[in-house]
Amino acid sequence: MADKTATGTAQGLTAEEKSALKERVKEARAERSGKTDGEAAVIEKIAEMSEPDRTMAERIHEIVKASAPSLTPKTWYGMPAYAKDGKVVVFFQSAGKFQSRYAMLGFNDTANLDEGAMWPTTFALWELTPAVEKKISALVKQAVS
Repeated sequence: MADKTATGTAQGLTAEEKSALKERVKEARAERSGKTDGEAAVIEKIAEMSEPDRTMAERIHEIVKASAPSLTPKTWYGMPAYAKDGKVVVFFQSAGKFQSRYAMLGFNDTANLDEGAMWPTTFALWELTPAVEKKISALVKQAVS
């Protein structure tokens, strides 16, 4: 008998993971065809989120655009993301995306966050306070520096 995951399904991809992969395939096709409006796609994905993820995603979208206007909005596995030269630097993962207890702000390896031999690249988000927003802005600026 196959091992079971916490969700009770046989080992492999969850329904949420399969959905994210399907979204990535659609995104890649749209990018190759040149028929993509990243800003509109990000706004659409944010609108689909439930609260409090939607409010956090809207604010993060504003912070990223103000902190790093050189980044291009796009979706990435169905998540709002921001790219430099086509490569995702930062992304927002809603708690609802993979049924997590908190949302996450993540940075890919293209982000300039290197600090010694080990550094954080993903941050749990419970709420956006002024201090958290200030930290996000600083991280995004550093990521594209």
